Amino acid sequence: MEKAKAPEMVLGVLGGMGPAASAEFMRLLADLAPAECDQKHPKVFLYSNPQIPDRSSAIIGKGRSPEADLRDGLETLIGWGADLLAVPCNTAHFFIDGFREDLSVPLIHIVEATLELAAVNSPSGAWLLSTGGTLKSGLYQKEAHKIGYRLMLPPEGVLADIMKAIHLVKAGDLSLSGEIISSLVEELRSVNDLPMIAACTELPLAYGASGLSEDGMISSLIALAKKCIDSLYL
Repeated sequence: MEKAKAPEMVLGVLGGMGPAASAEFMRLLADLAPAECDQKHPKVFLYSNPQIPDRSSAIIGKGRSPEADLRDGLETLIGWGADLLAVPCNTAHFFIDGFREDLSVPLIHIVEATLELAAVNSPSGAWLLSTGGTLKSGLYQKEAHKIGYRLMLPPEGVLADIMKAIHLVKAGDLSLSGEIISSLVEELRSVNDLPMIAACTELPLAYGASGLSEDGMISSLIALAKKCIDSLYL
């Protein structure tokens, strides 16, 4: 992407799900922007609310729905003046899809952006690594079916390890999270040698700590950041 003038649109980011993933998303926005000075970077409003109820727990019926909090957060960003919205949390989009069309400004959908990137980087398909809530919701499966993309789903035993790795990132233990990811990726690739879609925004951080080759992962954080930058610098 060529150097460009500062975008006129303001990006509103609803973060905190979790905080480390949101911080990495903000870093990626800065890294990917075609800006050679501060003044040519996009204006971004970040509303970080880690108190939003757990999205996966709600999907499996073990917690309060976060829908009202998500809607309130996005409407708050619109009220601040955001022209474009992004939420660096995959599972949250199950609830956002229920009111996305009611929002007065566009929202960059992380699932659509990630599968779009996956189709380019690995046309033959990829493994889906996500929270149990995202997996149960069918968010990725439905979008993959719509665009004709092949997704490999991990067995239940591997899903438990994925969730453990995610929770370790949230708890600040990247080292152990990376070890778990390294082991489970080796197991999955022995079955089918395809890259991993990191369809939870903690998973790119865990994968980064694993020591595995970067080209073996398709990051939902990078996909969302790329799509936001492309939209802002039209």
